[in-house]
Amino acid sequence: MKNLEEAIASIEQELDEKDQIREIALKSSRAIVRLSGSALKDIHRGKDVSPKLAELKDEVSRLSNLLTDHPDLVRAGYVESAFQEYGEVGMVMSILQDGDVPMPEDLGVGSIPYLLALGDTVGELRRFSLEELRRGNVERANHHLDMMEDIYHALMRFDYPDAIAAVRHKQDVARSLLERTRGDVAVATNARRLHDKLDDLAGRTGRE
Repeated sequence: MKNLEEAIASIEQELDEKDQIREIALKSSRAIVRLSGSALKDIHRGKDVSPKLAELKDEVSRLSNLLTDHPDLVRAGYVESAFQEYGEVGMVMSILQDGDVPMPEDLGVGSIPYLLALGDTVGELRRFSLEELRRGNVERANHHLDMMEDIYHALMRFDYPDAIAAVRHKQDVARSLLERTRGDVAVATNARRLHDKLDDLAGRTGRE
């Protein structure tokens, strides 16, 4: 059965190649997740993340090129998670530098990883908001809160089954983070107003 042998040999070669690419993609995805987490920590610490971002972009580019002919692997959970983590770093950097999020094509990620990264960015903005509150900068905290609001309302436009876009969990988490941050900023705002009133009262009392 010559045809059987040819068919099986061809499929075997194809699957061997795909298995090898899968192993490389898995290692690359892990590296992207690790680099992304490290970059986000450095961003919050105010460190220079340029070398780490360059390494991260190179790894993402290599993975994207590797999977050009394997769209089924692009949709694998570990690959999408890696692109999601990378997307989050790109969004945070863009927000800090330009006050806006980049387009999916600017990041080089697909629609679903982009949306999931957008959801995670809400949590990062909450961290920035709380950091500003600790510094006593209520105005900057409010600025980050406003961006959280914008992203949350954008996410809420997506009402699809999880099989199409699994964003419902991100929406729920974003809602919770937004409500908590509103409360934190409101408390700080009221405390600032009270402090200003007391200062004003003390100033007038001192002049009398």
